[in-house]
Amino acid sequence: MWYKDLGLIDFADALALQESLLDENVFIKSQARAASGPYDGSTIPTKNYLLLCEHAPVYTLGKSGSADNILLSAEERVARKISFYKTNRGGDVTFHGPQQLVGYPILDLEKFGTDIGKYLRNIEEVIIQAIDAYGIVGKRSKGETGVWLDAGKVGDERKICAIGVRCSRWITMHGFAVNVNTDLNYFDGIVPCGIKDKKVTSLKQELGETVDFEAFKSVVKEKFELVFDAVLA
Repeated sequence: MWYKDLGLIDFADALALQESLLDENVFIKSQARAASGPYDGSTIPTKNYLLLCEHAPVYTLGKSGSADNILLSAEERVARKISFYKTNRGGDVTFHGPQQLVGYPILDLEKFGTDIGKYLRNIEEVIIQAIDAYGIVGKRSKGETGVWLDAGKVGDERKICAIGVRCSRWITMHGFAVNVNTDLNYFDGIVPCGIKDKKVTSLKQELGETVDFEAFKSVVKEKFELVFDAVLA
């Protein structure tokens, strides 16, 4: 699996890169399907990637999301220098910003199992294991994709990782966003993931101190390799 650290990158630029990588893989698959002989998706020479990055402040809205969950007007967003994009991923509205680790796996699920539910659970598992290395217990919340703290404890649930993906011909794009040292005040301008009456949190918030961002990134890479049984090169 190919690994790329994109650093701090504009959301639109990262989106364009994801789409180009997805399109390349879809083209390879289309050529294979058009060729004579049996089709075996597990042997098609598609490329798998993990892209990690940060973004300047931006709200993004998933294709099934509601614009009503964006509480700031366009004028207020401009004043606060927050960009906005409608996207083709699943899920509702979320925030990306500095010191939030965003991961975009571009994977051919014909090599990892053609099960979107399993894929989402695997991403959750990567983050659950990564934050466990910091002594934080992450859990899943029934019917709500992502990683939560104190899931099921009414009034105490806190989301630390949001997940939203798109899949075309079993090629994935979009991915996950983990709040590391993220400024959580930005979430006041939205209803995060369209879920009311639940909070968001970060590693910094839970630990009471700033986390080494690069060190956490390395932990996520290690857990990604473990969960997906892959080697990042």
